[in-house]
Amino acid sequence: MTQEIWIFLAIGLVAGTLAGFVLGGGGLLRNLIVGVIGSFVGGYLLTAAKISLPIENVLLSQVITATIGAVVVIIIARVIAR
Repeated sequence: MTQEIWIFLAIGLVAGTLAGFVLGGGGLLRNLIVGVIGSFVGGYLLTAAKISLPIENVLLSQVITATIGAVVVIIIARVIAR
């Protein structure tokens, strides 16, 4: 159980960091939060759009899904902040 949580947090951190590289900004805690929220958002969006990533590596697929979600979360947060 604990190992899965650490893996989930690591995926969120990587995804948040990648989204930060794409859109600018960052910080360790912000990247972690955005990545974790982005993992849920990305999973929901890809499922709702019936998109299945053609990647056999499960970990890489999860990172890409979470990164897509993190980018969406950052864009929405910036629109709301204006």
